[in-house]
Amino acid sequence: MARRAGNQRASEPGTGDGLWDRPVLMDLLADLLFLVGGVLLAWSAMVGLQSLPIFPLQQLVVTTPLDRVSRAQVEHTARTALGGNFFTVDLAAARAAFERMPWVRSVSVRRLWPDGVELRIEEHRAIARWTPQEGESRLLNSHGEVFFASTEAMLPKLAGPDGSARRVLERYRAFADALAPTGHAPVLVHLSERDAWQVALDDGVMLELGRDQPRHPLAERLDRYTGSIAAARAAVKGRMPEIGAVDLRYPNGFALRANKT
Repeated sequence: MARRAGNQRASEPGTGDGLWDRPVLMDLLADLLFLVGGVLLAWSAMVGLQSLPIFPLQQLVVTTPLDRVSRAQVEHTARTALGGNFFTVDLAAARAAFERMPWVRSVSVRRLWPDGVELRIEEHRAIARWTPQEGESRLLNSHGEVFFASTEAMLPKLAGPDGSARRVLERYRAFADALAPTGHAPVLVHLSERDAWQVALDDGVMLELGRDQPRHPLAERLDRYTGSIAAARAAVKGRMPEIGAVDLRYPNGFALRANKT
């Protein structure tokens, strides 16, 4: 006899395919929960460790001599910059805070076992005052970097368009070396927007050098001044009005302008 067909129905598509029937997805979900829990546990442990009175910071050691930065400035900054304990102190944030102090060029901060922080400070060494075409005066360090600080020191003045500080500083050094045989030094070096140079000397004479050109470079014009004009000024001293300016922009000569009386 033929067997009667059963009354069981075939499973519909998707039946039995829930999350609990997918072990791979369950494993991924479990791994994700463990990861989130581990991160939260680590964060809680860090917060708790920072609040515990263990390994507190007891000393700040400055390993470099300081001329411009005072001890009071360092201590004031340390009170706000050095938070936490030996393990949790944020050295990057502390370095940024110390570098915001006046006269500070760069800072190195590291932990000093078991309860201290070591601080190395490099100060700016100002060699000139810098005045851009527009804006208030700043100071210029030996690296050609512009910074803001106050000083009463008598410094040469350099001026030029924005972004030309390093270039003007290099020219100032070259001009100072070239003028050394005359016994005078530049007290002002100015670069105009049209790339023309002016140099004021410590005896009041203004040198109009003009633009640097391949056929008539600035060095050649300064040699003309140091080799002939300076000697002529010494020879006729007292027998002619004092020279106020020397125009060296001519290719084969120069023009003198006397001081106004």
